[in-house]
Amino acid sequence: MLSLNVGAWIAQGMLAAMFGMAGMMKSTRHMDGLAERMEWVKQYKPSTVRLIGLVEVAGALGMVLPMVTGILPWLTPLAAIGFAAIQILALPVHLRLGEMKIIPMNLALLGLSLFVVWGRWGLIF
Repeated sequence: MLSLNVGAWIAQGMLAAMFGMAGMMKSTRHMDGLAERMEWVKQYKPSTVRLIGLVEVAGALGMVLPMVTGILPWLTPLAAIGFAAIQILALPVHLRLGEMKIIPMNLALLGLSLFVVWGRWGLIF
């Protein structure tokens, strides 16, 4: 159980860092600058991109804060489910745009998210 807990914390930290940084970028940077780095941004309204960014930042906080504070720790696996959903929705977008270099990252983030769901659900309940 201890190694599962440590592994879950490592995965949570990685997900919080990745989604936190990406979310801050999407919610604060100018759309033209984002479009240079992320081709898919051109396909969506700025408000949609901003919303995705805010959801990612909220999820990053939900990945760590509930477990650290002990307040509503069941929110952490829910945040991980949200991250998994984001990756499941992102995969067809990147495939449609031919962004094959991004697919391995999407799959890695999906795997980490599912690992946190599995690990935390069992440790909390």
